[in-house]
Amino acid sequence: MSKTAVDPRVAEMQGAAALPRSNGELVFDAPWQGRAFAMALAVVDALGLDWDEFRRRLIAAIDAEPERPYYESWLAALERLVADYG
Repeated sequence: MSKTAVDPRVAEMQGAAALPRSNGELVFDAPWQGRAFAMALAVVDALGLDWDEFRRRLIAAIDAEPERPYYESWLAALERLVADYG
């Protein structure tokens, strides 16, 4: 079984923006969460942005609503990024 490597800038996020993990593996409670994760990676890459462009929006989304589930904040950050860059 092969694993796809995650960009170290993504994998090494810390603090509130850190990816949920169990035994070192990414944790997705529902299929849409994995799709939102992949879409964010693809959008950042397609726009030629530095990963910090997304990470800053994720931190802001978490700070704005700390009780919101993590991947809902991830989706809010993705929506903000798309709105900001059209």
